[in-house]
Amino acid sequence: MVLGTTSGAGKSTVVTALCRALARRGVDVAPFKAQNMSNHSAVTSDGGELGRAQAMQAVAARAELDRRMGPVLLKPSGVHTSHVVVMGEEVGVDEAADFGDRVERVRPVVLDALTSLRRDHEVVVLEGAGGAAEINLLDRDVVNLPLAAAAGLPAVLVVDIDRGGSFASAYGTWALLPERLRQHLRGFVVNSFRGDAGLLEDGLRDLEARTGVPVLGVLPHLGEHLMLGIEDSLDLSAPGRPVSPATAERPVRVAVVRLPHLSNPSDLDPLVLEPCVELRWATRPADIGDADLVVLPGTRTTVADLAWLRGTGLAEAIPHLSRKIRVLGICGGYQMLGELIHDDLESGAGTVEGLGLLPVETTFERPKVVTRSGGRVLRTGIPVEGYQIRFGRPHRTGGQPWLELAPWESWGEAEEEGCVARSRLRVRGTSLHGVLDNDRLRHALLWEVAAARRRTFEPSEVPYRQAVEDHVEHLADWVEGHLDVDAVLALAAEAAAPGEEPGW
Repeated sequence: MVLGTTSGAGKSTVVTALCRALARRGVDVAPFKAQNMSNHSAVTSDGGELGRAQAMQAVAARAELDRRMGPVLLKPSGVHTSHVVVMGEEVGVDEAADFGDRVERVRPVVLDALTSLRRDHEVVVLEGAGGAAEINLLDRDVVNLPLAAAAGLPAVLVVDIDRGGSFASAYGTWALLPERLRQHLRGFVVNSFRGDAGLLEDGLRDLEARTGVPVLGVLPHLGEHLMLGIEDSLDLSAPGRPVSPATAERPVRVAVVRLPHLSNPSDLDPLVLEPCVELRWATRPADIGDADLVVLPGTRTTVADLAWLRGTGLAEAIPHLSRKIRVLGICGGYQMLGELIHDDLESGAGTVEGLGLLPVETTFERPKVVTRSGGRVLRTGIPVEGYQIRFGRPHRTGGQPWLELAPWESWGEAEEEGCVARSRLRVRGTSLHGVLDNDRLRHALLWEVAAARRRTFEPSEVPYRQAVEDHVEHLADWVEGHLDVDAVLALAAEAAAPGEEPGW
């Protein structure tokens, strides 16, 4: 198990790196995170939903994404409420204060999923959540050291030294833990160090002497290396998310609306990697004034974020600018571009007017659509592939479809999807997350924008899927060079055998 002293300490990154490092050694490895709180999710081949980070970790592990890799997902829908997904299926909405009541029911689900996954793989690398010593939550913690104790697993603790106070954070975490949990903490990993690691030696030896826990490595700061497939919303404001310096003199300027409940920002990763694209966040009209393309991304709360657009003035600015620039809506962003939204399910707001840029009406209803999809762009025949997660059912009342898609499990039963307005060919939308992962489609869109706006666009020479592979290979090199991976494997060998766990 890989724990952190805080959120954002680097747990997801270290797990991703370890999964690829072990896979390169020929180890059959899989990732696991018992419980996520995130609106950034992914879809399994059989229509299950789980946290986005596990999708990247599964790629790193060279393993098929599996519901068991993320048995509990909490998707915040308000300040105190979350939609609860268990083993890939949404089961209800919980108040934050009431989730403890559900803990007793999900504990066996979590342990069963982990045990089953361990039976099918040589090594499972678990990711914790938040801080490992949240002592106010230990009695209902199903993702950190209480799970390690129940499953009979060793754990390592990642501390981000770039934040400062790292020794106090590492020692304080160890000191606050009750002995029954502390005994499972078997190593420290220092992350994001800048400079000469030799300068840390005295402090590291002191930490080891005080705790009896070895330091297994000091990982250098990753510098300007862009993190792909992020899960934690805290990471969205990190450098390079999504601001990208373009190499062209007249790059294509893309403004992404930073919705309060933004979901699946990984949709933007392919744009960030384009050398002739300058990407920025937009939270006010001034941020989109000189843009060539505005992207309205996905959201967990379409109606609430539409109200935010109106409050910021963006709801007026985007339609005004659409007369001369391109606008792309993805999932919730697509729904906002339509004329009406009928929502008695998610917000309970009833019928709400959209931005009116596409002849589309969206009705929210069950069951939730969770599926991988593939097909083609209708006008060009360019193949596309991605996934859908939504309650909203957009229905075109005019215009023309943009794509033709079929669910992953039933290729051949294709349906028209998305919309392009006949009178506003600059505006289009789709429910397909990952639509921009498709190199030919993305490049065609950006060429179109560049030509219309007299900008410079030369596509990246690296296909997006290759860029993802290069990313995880870089992370694997990172841990192999600075972390004792052999020691981590030796710890994994000490875990209780599947089926022989101590239990909760």
